Formats: sequence, C-alpha cells, structure tokens
Amino acid sequence: MKINEIFYSIQGESTLVGLPTIFVRTSGCHLRCHYCDTKYAYYEGRQMTVDEILRAIVAFPCRQVCLTGGEPLLQKESLLLLSRLCNENYRVSLETSGDISCRQVDCRVRCIIDIKTPSSGELGRFNIENLNRYENSEFKFVIGTEEDFYWSEQFVKQFCIAEKFTVLYSPSFEIMDPRWLAEKILKEKSPARLQLQLHKYIWSPSTRGV
Repeated sequence: MKINEIFYSIQGESTLVGLPTIFVRTSGCHLRCHYCDTKYAYYEGRQMTVDEILRAIVAFPCRQVCLTGGEPLLQKESLLLLSRLCNENYRVSLETSGDISCRQVDCRVRCIIDIKTPSSGELGRFNIENLNRYENSEFKFVIGTEEDFYWSEQFVKQFCIAEKFTVLYSPSFEIMDPRWLAEKILKEKSPARLQLQLHKYIWSPSTRGV
C-alpha cells in the first residue's frame, strides 16, 4: 500500500469526535474537491506492506484506528487491512469519498461516507449503492454555500437518509461560518448533526500529523 502518514491524535470529525485515534492516511485520490485540506496526500507517500502498517499501529497506546486519505478504497489492500484490524479487536473507521462502493468493506468497520455538494466541484460523484450499507455508516456533507445546504436537505429527504443513518453537516473551513450553519440547521429543523473539524481548532489548520 502507498501510505502518506501514520499518526496518533484526536479524532476531529464524525460521531467519534474527541476520541484518541491512530490515523492511517493513504496516498492517492481520484477526486479534486475544491475544499480538500489534504492535497499533500494526492501523491506523497511510501510503499508499506499490511504487516508493516500493523506493526506501526501497535506502537501507539490506542485501540481506535481510522483509515483515511486520499481515498483508501483506491487500494485493494485497504480491505484486507480493515479486516485484519477488526480481527485484532481494534475499533475501526473508514473515511471515504462516497464515489467508490463500500460493499466489500468489512461490516465491523464504521464508514464515514462523503456526499459531494455543489461547491465541491465533484457533484454527482456518489455511488448510490452506498446507501444500502445499513450497518455502521454515517454520511457527511461539506457545506460551503447556502445552495449546498438546501441541496443537501433535498438529498437527505429524497433518499430518507436521516431515518437510517447519522447525517453530518460540516462547514467548509474558513469558507462557511459555523454559526450561520448552526442557525440554519435550527431554523430549517434539519435532521443533520453539526460537525466542526475539531483538530483545526485545537492546532493550526495547516499542521500535519494531527
């Protein structure tokens, strides 16, 4: 596998926010979202075997692991890594763009799946099959504009997502005012859960390895 970085930090996103977590960031992504904050993972990285990755993980005092990217599911070895981590009794999550099917992902893995909003520049890049993964899934919308908000509301309603899954609305950092989004969620009686990127408030937004 091509790995960009492995580090130990606080989970800043999803319903797992605040938990000490080991992050394994893969290298490579087929999308180019305008708001991407990990462009350095497009190409940077080094080849590691699954066994080497597992040995690096064991060195940290933690049982929570997040596989992120880049886009982890571009590398077929990610499926093996996720299952082996589950077999070793780690609590495992996967952060994925939503454009690739999660059908083969181990059902024990919590999938945090993006649905690309209009301002992402990748609208329509969502694999509808991912709405059929009923266990351990939550769906994230990055909100950069008012159009994004109403588009997301319509998408959630159309596919009854909030009736089955946790829905996360994340303000695009330094583009969308978190207060505006919070008040919009309340005013429109949205079923979404507001998500801030906690790590960017604890450390500098440009800091890597956190």
